[in-house]
Amino acid sequence: MSADDSFQAESLRAALIRHLVAEGSIRDERVAAAFQAVPRHLFVPQAPLDRAYADDVVLMKRNAAGIAISSVSQPSIVALMLEQAGIRPGDHVLEIGSGGYNAALMRELAGPKGSVTTVDIDPEVTDRARVVLTAAGYDDVRVVRADGEFGVPEGAPYDRIVVTVTAWDIASAWIDQLRPGGRIVVPLRLRGQTRSIAFDRVDDHLESRSTTLCGFVCMQGAGANYERVVPIAGDQVYVSFDEDQEIEAHPYDGVLEQPREQVWSGVVMNREEPLSDLNLWLAGTLPGYCALSAERSAQSAAPTPRWGAAAMATRDSVAYLTSCPARRRPASFLELGVNGHGPDAADLIDRLVDQLRIWDAHHRHGPGPSFQVYPVHAAVPAGFRITRRHGCFIVNWAG
Repeated sequence: MSADDSFQAESLRAALIRHLVAEGSIRDERVAAAFQAVPRHLFVPQAPLDRAYADDVVLMKRNAAGIAISSVSQPSIVALMLEQAGIRPGDHVLEIGSGGYNAALMRELAGPKGSVTTVDIDPEVTDRARVVLTAAGYDDVRVVRADGEFGVPEGAPYDRIVVTVTAWDIASAWIDQLRPGGRIVVPLRLRGQTRSIAFDRVDDHLESRSTTLCGFVCMQGAGANYERVVPIAGDQVYVSFDEDQEIEAHPYDGVLEQPREQVWSGVVMNREEPLSDLNLWLAGTLPGYCALSAERSAQSAAPTPRWGAAAMATRDSVAYLTSCPARRRPASFLELGVNGHGPDAADLIDRLVDQLRIWDAHHRHGPGPSFQVYPVHAAVPAGFRITRRHGCFIVNWAG
């Protein structure tokens, strides 16, 4: 790299850090120092410098179907997860999902008395990680090619485990390899949305400490899982269910051709306000909950909130959230409503609107949900329960 390129890289890296601090992704000075120390451009050598230091994901690999399976994550998400992890000097850290950049940042935070092990199932990914880590001066990071579902027992116990792929469950091996009192940060896919959740190990279970919305490539290998997708208007509109949901019947393809009923709730939101907590509340209170997604060209579904809409379905009916500009409010505000199709539409609409108003009155401005994870067959406390292969997730709301 020429002297001019080195100067540009340093300048762009400093600008990126200022951006991350200003938007609140970085609050810890140690995290800022790690970002300053690690040259991100070495981990994305195919990208021009301005792209390497943009606050954006850099795609590294797609599978045969064109689906992204490896990437260098968006710096703001990386920073938020490092803040959640709270890696201390001397910590022994395991990363599930390699790429190199995250591991280098964690190595800076763990310091000379700590260690970082990173594991990935894809040999191309681990080979690349070894090369770029060495080039950046982090050849003491241990790179392991293995299925991350099973962790790396040879280095256990770990003080911190950071998962950098979307997971549908928390593998038993991760908990077994986490030191008592240790912390795991994992992007969990729950009812159509992914949240990075920081859990502390407390006795025989995990307790959440913080959450943030995020997006990652999906886990491969034994831990792979996907939502069940059901078309309801050809290839234009579909609803999706999680693997653990016991669905006796789902709506048929063509249900949106039934006459539409519509009710407005009176609940007004800013366009930029996330719907993630609302959607999780509805998932825990409504039987037949699912997520409805529509192609931009779809004519059969009225406007839905960005990233899809919370929905409720039976064998021959469906209802889903929609929105319209709020009356007598600035253009940035929307009123939420519910559309319904089919013979059960009126009942489904009433249920959705009732829970939407309850959430608005009692939980919208609260601290949000908390999460606990217990072994599948353990006695668990009250709350909305999501049972997966390895763990039982309990979701509770203050008040």
